[in-house]
Amino acid sequence: MYLLSLLLFACQAVPEKKSNPPVLDLQDQTPASVWDDNLKGFLALGDSYTIGEAVAENMRWPNQLVEKWNANEPAYNHAEIIARTGWTTDELSSALEQTPPKRSSYDKVSLLIGVNNQYRGRSSVDFEEELIELIERAIVYAGNDPSRVFVVSIPDWGVMPFAEGRDREEIALQIDAFNAVVRRQAVAFEIDFIDVTPISREATNNSRLVASDGLHPSGYQYTLWANTIFNALENN
Repeated sequence: MYLLSLLLFACQAVPEKKSNPPVLDLQDQTPASVWDDNLKGFLALGDSYTIGEAVAENMRWPNQLVEKWNANEPAYNHAEIIARTGWTTDELSSALEQTPPKRSSYDKVSLLIGVNNQYRGRSSVDFEEELIELIERAIVYAGNDPSRVFVVSIPDWGVMPFAEGRDREEIALQIDAFNAVVRRQAVAFEIDFIDVTPISREATNNSRLVASDGLHPSGYQYTLWANTIFNALENN
């Protein structure tokens, strides 16, 4: 009886193994009290890669990008981020319908979305239709000026430890297909497309690029993203 009780306790103590990425209810919008109307505004839209899942707030790439813009003198307010881990294109659109950005116009608007469409097995055709809607929204948020909008490529989560045992090559092919859609629409709307996917794939041989959860980019990887985005925008 004692042995049976011990076995039952042990079975109950083992947590269920999750097959899906961790999903937290995260959304950040800059408090109005810290907004300076004399400085520019940056709105970042997306999912876990924009909210910075598993890294400190100051290591999120939008916040690091603002730091670079403000290196010599204050130019931008703290990034206003509307993003949540797990969001797909349609979920981001729904969130923007329910809770629009706080300001009518921004000097820069970024969009990084699509990894959860790919992860859930959704079609690239549906993704493209929903992406077009989001880009149109982003341009409106940028005062109807496409030159203020940029899209960031989807990183390759298949190189991360989380993807162990999965078909990494197939994941890479799907990520490339979704990014081809993003690039095509960036060209169509005449907005900047910034490719950080090659950086994400360096995580195969560099553990410094992996966050503690084994799935998301580390703060150091986001630093590399911020450098790439900053340089791309400066050169355009």
